Amino acid sequence: MNKKLKVGILGGTGFVGQRLVTLLENHPFFEIVTIAASKNSAGKTYHEAVKNRWKLNLPIPENIKNIKVKDIYEIDTIKNEVDFVFCAVNMPKNEIRVLEEQYAKAEIPVISNNSAHRSTKDVPVVIPEINHEHLKLINSQRKRLGTKKGFIVAKPNCSIQSYVPAINALMEFKPKKILVCTYQAISGSGKIFSDWPEINDNVIPFISGEEDKSEQEPLKVWGHIENGEIINAKDPIITSQCIRVPVSDGHLAAVFVSFENKPSKDDIIKSWKNYISKPQTLNLPNAPKQFLTYFEETDRPQPKLDRDIEKGMGITLGRLRDDSLFDYKFVCLSHNTLRGAAGGSVLTAELLKTEGYLR
Repeated sequence: MNKKLKVGILGGTGFVGQRLVTLLENHPFFEIVTIAASKNSAGKTYHEAVKNRWKLNLPIPENIKNIKVKDIYEIDTIKNEVDFVFCAVNMPKNEIRVLEEQYAKAEIPVISNNSAHRSTKDVPVVIPEINHEHLKLINSQRKRLGTKKGFIVAKPNCSIQSYVPAINALMEFKPKKILVCTYQAISGSGKIFSDWPEINDNVIPFISGEEDKSEQEPLKVWGHIENGEIINAKDPIITSQCIRVPVSDGHLAAVFVSFENKPSKDDIIKSWKNYISKPQTLNLPNAPKQFLTYFEETDRPQPKLDRDIEKGMGITLGRLRDDSLFDYKFVCLSHNTLRGAAGGSVLTAELLKTEGYLR
């Protein structure tokens, strides 16, 4: 039996960090040995650090409660304890960018939930079922960083992970124009309803920075490698609106799309149903058996009913129909803190380990 890799979580007291803690309990590949956070939490046990701000319905794993939280800047100490880290810190982007490079240069691989390095040309921004081949960039990145083991891989924004997989399954038909409106749960801002009473009976039609990410990050995911960098795709053109709604978990997207080679509805549904990729063929622990699930019912998918499909790692779709301005329109849904955040990061780590990048 292979020895488990030792894992650290930077920002382990926050919402995504808490999700990582619960997802990694009894993981077949990984074992949490280190949790780091801000100076305010450093020196406390994990239970003490989160006791008044634990946001999940799941309990804190017993083997994690008494881990002493470290300062995220104790890099020299942490590098002797871990094989790699997940980064989910809540800090200014420029500070996160420096911090993640410090860890990578200390020969600690970093799997980032942050946006700080998503535009860095040699940092892969990975949805494992879509662009696993971008992991080849790690070799070029290591040359730039001067490392043998250290690197950074980023997870894309949670808002794109409901609709990008659905479009990706249709790439053979050459999508050209996409309009998408996302209706995003409050957990995407790290909140639950008790934190944010203003969201009750309300909708907020603005999420800072989200629309730019929704329009630009898919183009990097769909880009190609050239001279050790990602060259963003030019097509499809995407325009978006991102809206915060009073839902606990689950980002819903209303998608309108036109193609160069218009498929039939049957072609689209067949492509969704039959889509598989490397995580499924490798049977990775957190890979959904059915990545894309289409509902025939006219009122599905719904966050409350469908966000937890495939343990929150599947994408659900519905309401495919003709459109008067675009070729088609449909609705899709992803669990934003599982598929879109912590679960997507863990699946990426599983792929990295299986492909030999984590040792």
